[in-house]
Amino acid sequence: NEEGLPEDPVGIRRLSEALRDDKTAVIGKTYEEILPPFEFGRVQTQMARQVVTGKVREAERERQFEEFKDRVGEIVNGVVKRVEYGNTVVDLGRGEGIVRRDQAIPRENFQVGDRIRSYIYEVRREAKGPQIMLSRAHGGFMAKLFAQEVPEVYDGVIEIRAVARDPGSRAKMAVVSNDSSIDPVGACVGMRGSRVQAVVAELQGEKIDIIQWSSDEATFIVNALAPAEVSKVVMDEEDERVEVVVPDEQLSLAIGRRGQNVRLASQLTGWQIDIMTESQESERRQREFTERTALFQEALDVDEVIAQLLVTEGFATVEDVAYVENSEVAAIEGFDEDTAEEIQARARDFLEKEAAELDAKRREFGVEDGLLEIEGVTLPMAVALGEGDVKSVEDLAGLIPDDLRGWFENKDGERVREPGILEAFTLDAADAEALIMRARVAMGWIEAPPTVVEEEIEVELSEEDRLFGVPGSRPAAAAAAPAEVEAEAEAPPETEA
Repeated sequence: NEEGLPEDPVGIRRLSEALRDDKTAVIGKTYEEILPPFEFGRVQTQMARQVVTGKVREAERERQFEEFKDRVGEIVNGVVKRVEYGNTVVDLGRGEGIVRRDQAIPRENFQVGDRIRSYIYEVRREAKGPQIMLSRAHGGFMAKLFAQEVPEVYDGVIEIRAVARDPGSRAKMAVVSNDSSIDPVGACVGMRGSRVQAVVAELQGEKIDIIQWSSDEATFIVNALAPAEVSKVVMDEEDERVEVVVPDEQLSLAIGRRGQNVRLASQLTGWQIDIMTESQESERRQREFTERTALFQEALDVDEVIAQLLVTEGFATVEDVAYVENSEVAAIEGFDEDTAEEIQARARDFLEKEAAELDAKRREFGVEDGLLEIEGVTLPMAVALGEGDVKSVEDLAGLIPDDLRGWFENKDGERVREPGILEAFTLDAADAEALIMRARVAMGWIEAPPTVVEEEIEVELSEEDRLFGVPGSRPAAAAAAPAEVEAEAEAPPETEA
């Protein structure tokens, strides 16, 4: 039956055609013909070998990527294969990893053939094959070492909530127990420090402070600054900034050598920490009290006693006095409703006069009215923009955030701060960018709803990178200390418990 057969496919003939050459031909009969071997030239042979080799390498690279991509966050053992410019290439058996110089512990030298333990923090595809990035300086490396040494951490009874490291020198680790009967700090330290010492030995003598994590931010910050004692904590949640007051004799301990203690505490908690002594705080408060008293005396035309009463009740600016409920001012001891109304009227008169003076100054600089229509631009800002030769919405739209906030330049080998047009207003990068983007929307340069313009762009981090630090990046909250106390202090005693 010849129905359904293709017209003339290779290797198949119609029965009617086959019968011409073979009278015994039937459907399904097979004919074989031995062909002479094809002689390949040298070029074709080399090309074929390269193609096969390339396919094998590609398959091997894909196998390596598939094998290691799901092992990010694990500790692996390997053998040092070679050292190139401070970077250590490690043979992992079925693949190669690299410990870059910035991910190694300082002053730690490996020789070819040495066994090494490291932490896989990234596996990525590249043209030359999968790159397995290893680290011994990552916070996750220390956390995984504790999981190996402390059964409670491995079982999840104790959680390591955050790690901050100055590789090879000192580290802080925050732990919490899910079982109230287990002390998380004591369990991680072990009998006579046996557990923590095993980790310290692997990290080349890095001193480890193990502290109790707390859901209360203030308590956590106080714990993170150990071994220093803290007298008071004042938190600014909007800027994620905290002011810590310590006794005068505890200042060097709180800061640490070269600011190490406060820097690690800042990295651990995610808050920017300002350290000051009790005497410095007292002087600052007295200075602020005097300045605010003088402001109220001049602006409200009142005597020193009334001005001091307003400051004592928590009023910091003339706006606070002018726009609060009348009852709040009248509730001050010695005041009545008539006195409160008079003081608030004077405050509003002062603010109106000040606004008129600023508006006149703004017009003197030639700043257009349209600039004030941009959300976030105040009269004082408009005056400052006019002084910086920004007089229209188009001028503002053509700026970049650094023009408003200021920037650093290297001059004669020194890092010099160049002030921005709105330097005095302490704008953060997001606010400066939002002002410029609104101006660009107003000019019609871009099309974006205000909600998109004002939206903060957040970098998505893995849970481990959020807790233990992103490789190669500086903590977002860098520790800060008053200029007069930044001198190198004596190293605090290490607390490995």
